[in-house]
Amino acid sequence: MRMLRWMVLAFTTILAVAPAAAQRYDSQNPFCLQRWGQSGGTYIDCSYTSLEQCRATASGLSATCSANPYSPQPNQASPGHVHRRQGRAY
Repeated sequence: MRMLRWMVLAFTTILAVAPAAAQRYDSQNPFCLQRWGQSGGTYIDCSYTSLEQCRATASGLSATCSANPYSPQPNQASPGHVHRRQGRAY
């Protein structure tokens, strides 16, 4: 029983000391800046409306700009829209 208490205490201590930081992607903006920290961690900020705006912010930093993976692309169909090919009925 003591071992179980120590395991629960150790587990809760680890969770309290190192909370996980979730990355947030803003689907309204098409470009993201990924910046690398000195400790090797990364930070992603998807608040840029143009690639030029993102590149200006990344200039001089250990960072890169990329397309937001959650932003809808102009040539993508909406999720509920299905394309069907018209064919001849035999």
